[in-house]
Amino acid sequence: MEMLNLETLKKAAAGEYAAIRRVTRLEPQGGKVFPPTYEGGEYAEEQRQVRAADGKVAKVDTVLLDSVQSQANRMEMALLRAYQGGRIKMPLLEVDFAGAGDDPILQEVGRITALEAPHRMCDAIFRDAMHEGRPFREAELGKKLNDAKAANATPVFELCPTALLFGFWDSAGPRGGLGAKVQRALVSEIVGYEVETGKRSSSRIDPLQIENNLEIYKKAGGGWTFKIAEAEQKNGEPVTTKPSEINHGNITPSFRHDEKKDGKKTGKQVLNHGGVTLAYALQHTVLSLAALRRLRFPIGTVTTPEIDGAARTVLAALGLAAICFLDEDGYDLRSRCLLDGKPGTFEFVGRGETSSFSLDANSAAQLLTDAAEAAKGLKLPWSEKPITLQPSPNLSRLVVESRRKSMAESAGD
Repeated sequence: MEMLNLETLKKAAAGEYAAIRRVTRLEPQGGKVFPPTYEGGEYAEEQRQVRAADGKVAKVDTVLLDSVQSQANRMEMALLRAYQGGRIKMPLLEVDFAGAGDDPILQEVGRITALEAPHRMCDAIFRDAMHEGRPFREAELGKKLNDAKAANATPVFELCPTALLFGFWDSAGPRGGLGAKVQRALVSEIVGYEVETGKRSSSRIDPLQIENNLEIYKKAGGGWTFKIAEAEQKNGEPVTTKPSEINHGNITPSFRHDEKKDGKKTGKQVLNHGGVTLAYALQHTVLSLAALRRLRFPIGTVTTPEIDGAARTVLAALGLAAICFLDEDGYDLRSRCLLDGKPGTFEFVGRGETSSFSLDANSAAQLLTDAAEAAKGLKLPWSEKPITLQPSPNLSRLVVESRRKSMAESAGD
């Protein structure tokens, strides 16, 4: 099987194929795996139709192990690590909080990039940041995004090309809900098949054998105390608590636990997350070349098929790099959800035909470099240095005061 080269990818992006796909079979490493939980402690379980080798279709119980959104975030983090390690070069929008002052909270926040922000370059973090002393979306650089759309994707290509792969909606920009919207071109998810849901009990055996038959008080300023004089007061009375509420004492084994929202009990009991056993998991990954072909990349008033093709080839190479770098990171999705398997075979797909090719992370990085050089030769903007913004004073204050309040409330609990 041949390693993918730039010319082949260029032809595929130009219209020879509709998509690039890959299916990777993953095996759970351990007796159980724990899927993500949703409201009420539920898993995203459903029946899916699966075609067997003999062509027959059967319904199979499945569970979602990693959603499209989560896979996109993991690929972005894989790209960020590759960028920080010097393995790839690409435009990267970031906000430098550490440089905004000597407050230890801002120093801890450090730099936030568009690969980390939930809404990529359209996130409120960037809207409320500054560039050359002006609000980002009013500065010369940020104003370019105000006119971005599928027919004019060049500003996004210049500032945040990954947004053209993973999708965006500029709802926080000056046009609000009428802002530009571009669909995902790169989609991936991991699903477990032939699933059986398990049960898990919660319990705690206290080696100190502390009972709940003692009268203690919440301490003013946080903690607990035996002394009424040190107790937190409410309506003129000391606020009592129990050893079990300060994490002492036994917890009776149970298959349910108290539901909490915003750190407070709701009074509702929900099932513990019991994990699942499964026969196998599949990661389905699709990079839609057809979606990339809907994008246009004018330079000023000039647009040509050659320029459009060069930009789409860069994006396809960037998407393939994201897939391959994620392979290197592995599939430890969360606590007790480690999967492993040999990466599947890449295939071009189009008009009922398929064509296989091989690609690894190092080759993908070189492919991206070559595609970017070709694009720059046509005057497409492709910065290899980060585009650094500064948080506005209000944004810095919002971060600091919010975290300080959160820490004070935690200490009070």
